[in-house]
Amino acid sequence: QVQLVESGGGSVQAGGSLRLSCAASKFTYYMAWFRQEPGKEREGVAEIGGDVITTYVDSVKGRFTISKDNAKNTLYLQMNSLKPEDTAVYYCAAGCSFWFSGCNSWGQGTQVNVSS
Repeated sequence: QVQLVESGGGSVQAGGSLRLSCAASKFTYYMAWFRQEPGKEREGVAEIGGDVITTYVDSVKGRFTISKDNAKNTLYLQMNSLKPEDTAVYYCAAGCSFWFSGCNSWGQGTQVNVSS
């Protein structure tokens, strides 16, 4: 199991930006960001394999960027051009396989609110 602690959520107007951080006790090969809206299932948003293999769901392509700092054991999600439909609790995940599957460690989540 990997310990994960997210931070950086908050409230922003549409078109704004936020950067989420996830402090990890260690990295696994695939690390990912998920989000969950009230009453909906958790969905994968962005994933990184190794240091450079990145995957995004269509709804965030061109707006979100996943990255990692190996020296700090920190995973990031830079979110630009935010939309109200991006409002959700965002979770960091570890121990994943390709395409957001099989993640076995989760953070507590951080709330992102985007107002129109």
